[in-house]
Amino acid sequence: MTHHTQALPLIHGGAQTPRSALPVLPPLALYIHIPWCVRKCPYCDFNSHTASTVLPEEAYVDALLADLDQDLHAVHGRKLSSIFFGGGTPSLFSAAALGRLLEGVQARIAFADDIEITLEANPGTFEQEKFVAYRKLGINRLSIGIQSFQQAKLEALGRIHNGDEAIRAAGMARQAGFDNFNLDLMHGLPDQSLDDALADLRQAIALKPTHLSWYQLTLEPNTVFWNQPPALPEDDTLWDIQEAGQALLAEHGYTQYEVSAYAQPGRPARHNLNYWSFGDFIGIGAGAHGKLSHPDGRIVRTWKTRAPKDYLNPAKSFQAGAKELTNEELPFEFLMNALRLTEGVDARLYTERTGLDLASLAEGRREAEQSGLMQVEPSRLAATDRGQLFLNDLLQTFLS
Repeated sequence: MTHHTQALPLIHGGAQTPRSALPVLPPLALYIHIPWCVRKCPYCDFNSHTASTVLPEEAYVDALLADLDQDLHAVHGRKLSSIFFGGGTPSLFSAAALGRLLEGVQARIAFADDIEITLEANPGTFEQEKFVAYRKLGINRLSIGIQSFQQAKLEALGRIHNGDEAIRAAGMARQAGFDNFNLDLMHGLPDQSLDDALADLRQAIALKPTHLSWYQLTLEPNTVFWNQPPALPEDDTLWDIQEAGQALLAEHGYTQYEVSAYAQPGRPARHNLNYWSFGDFIGIGAGAHGKLSHPDGRIVRTWKTRAPKDYLNPAKSFQAGAKELTNEELPFEFLMNALRLTEGVDARLYTERTGLDLASLAEGRREAEQSGLMQVEPSRLAATDRGQLFLNDLLQTFLS
């Protein structure tokens, strides 16, 4: 498979004020997008497509490796600290296909000794049967998309598994050798009460995952729910669910380290931490996004062709676009991620990851502190509890 390799024009933001070369390049991760699902959920706005009876596994793995080849020039000599298979539903792919892909990746980029490799999986029986084979490939973390354990809620969300399968999936993951796994759980579901939400959360905690992603259902454009909105809980109920749920998670030893991420001690998702601390990541696969820093200080975001048929078409380029971030955009880009972390980040990381002086944040920072949205702590960049609740308002203060 030979794709056109002509470089697409790099979008520039006008004249640039020189900024420092980066003293050290950030950790490097790899995101691999597998865009097929058994069925598209009505709330999902990810780049996912209903799978045909037979998936083009071989052709897609070939394309992923060819796509990676075209990004290698920008990461020469660096090691991968994490890999994340997202989707779609990556666990629809066979272990043989994922094994060939991982071998191909490792032949091109060295893996860190303690690399974290996460695979998103659904709780359905069909996928659980593959867990042992996935673990043998070196995949050492699963993220299982539960969303709810209650049948009426699962049906409202268009999920194809049932509550029993969701419970079994956690046990199967542990039996397969996964001592590190995440459960994805949503709240604020159609007609959900406080008791319903807490029952889901208690059931998830009882399965003893090392990590919980617990987040509120939001109606996103270009989804079925956006065009046909279900009856969602009132704001007062949503607030009660949030407060009671956070207290329950804390009581059971799950520390909130990001807006919707909770982990047992020492078990935050390394891949996501890298993302939120403005680390680097290559993105391969249909619609995947990437962000890479260069030693001369340039920071470039890339995005790949979205439609699987176009991504698999040798006559089309993998890359749909690229944009170099300007000095004016960098403060917002950095803080959009870093301020999601409940502890924020060491203030020195701003200069280390952007090449800009901390003084470039001074005006927005002063305004955010006076508004009670940002902590007054010179050595850290961190939102207050109120700032976490009103993150969009906080970020507005840093828009040029």
